[in-house]
Amino acid sequence: MKNDSKLRRKILGDVKKFYLEQKGKDKFVPGKSRVPYAGRVFDEKELVDLVDSSLDFWLTAGRYAQKLEKQLADFLGVKHALLVNSGSSANLLAVSALTSPLLKKKRLKPGDEVITTACGFPTTLNPILQNQLKPVILDIELGTYNIDTTKLKQAITKKTKAIFVAHTLGNPFNLDAVLKIAKKHDLFVIEDNCDALGSKYKGQFTGTYGHIATLSFYPAHHMTMGEGGAVLTSDPVLRRALLSLRDWGRDCWCDPGKDDTCCNRFTQKFGELPFGYDHKYVYSHIGYNLKVTDMQAAIGVAQLKKLNSFIKKRKDNFAFLHKNLKKFNKNLLLPEATKHSNPSWFGFPIIVMPSAKFNRDDIVKFLENNKIATRMLFGGNLIKQPAYSGIKMKVVGELKNTNLVMNNLFWIGVYPGIGSKQRAYMVDKMNEFMDKW
Repeated sequence: MKNDSKLRRKILGDVKKFYLEQKGKDKFVPGKSRVPYAGRVFDEKELVDLVDSSLDFWLTAGRYAQKLEKQLADFLGVKHALLVNSGSSANLLAVSALTSPLLKKKRLKPGDEVITTACGFPTTLNPILQNQLKPVILDIELGTYNIDTTKLKQAITKKTKAIFVAHTLGNPFNLDAVLKIAKKHDLFVIEDNCDALGSKYKGQFTGTYGHIATLSFYPAHHMTMGEGGAVLTSDPVLRRALLSLRDWGRDCWCDPGKDDTCCNRFTQKFGELPFGYDHKYVYSHIGYNLKVTDMQAAIGVAQLKKLNSFIKKRKDNFAFLHKNLKKFNKNLLLPEATKHSNPSWFGFPIIVMPSAKFNRDDIVKFLENNKIATRMLFGGNLIKQPAYSGIKMKVVGELKNTNLVMNNLFWIGVYPGIGSKQRAYMVDKMNEFMDKW
């Protein structure tokens, strides 16, 4: 064992040396180096933890996953964090959990209505449809790009059971308004927090207000595991439903490789199964296998230690861009933080005003030609996407702002890999473009 420990230390020491030898080989050259909109930021610590995990050859969730779930829950201030294989899976689990028989009379059933928006990423909308629920679509606000909460009362019917919306690009939606109407009508609230890890509303982390919240650890997000995500809840019943749905739908809650955690493995009766049927093979939900691997979790453990610095860098980059671009406010609508919020920004959204002499394509092509990556606000107006043609949903009012975003908005990066040279170059190129008009 001692020899194994010495060998392990040597291997991990060599991994660190390998990283340090490779570090710093890519230098930023204005006009030649690309400025990504997002990307992974890591050092030798992620590689060391990854290799350390691989040496155990525990290929499913293990010690690193358990560690990350606890540390993530502690960081945010929730009781439970369950790791999954992606943020999209987290969203699927969040909505599916609301259909669990564990919720008894409160469980959602096919045809029940869920309030959301059409402006965003499809994996907020998809789980509603995948669970045979009916989306109720509201417009968004300009500037914050979050759900227009003034339309909530108009959207409520006897069939409304939940509100499921994202904190757009890290900017918290109006939680006071959403929670107030949810409490009045006894609605579930799911926060899609995938783009907002570290954002705060009234001093409290987003992802801790709703019944369930979701996170993504894709490389573009605030911290990464390559692929990965998490569901968050402080409700013990929802936690049990989420765990079952994540792990094949089984009723047992033993960790991988563990047996008889409940001490009743062969002494219970379920459904029409014979008495004493092995609890490890009892299924109480129609579930999935959406678990994470321990190697992914090992990366997440190292990333979580850096999260506060990542958040600060995102805020600094956002503030720099806002300060240097606000002079163009006649032609460009810049983002604004929601009242009472302190966003951990995912990106810097910009709308080209309809009155401008140039359009979005003009500025996007210019920036892309100058190696500055841009992105649309995901699906724009999802209703107009081919995947949703003919899908039954209810639209409340006009989607005027959503359509403006679809046609006029783009965003640029603020992720921690953008340093002072890159962000200065971004501003220089914006100045160059605007000088032409």
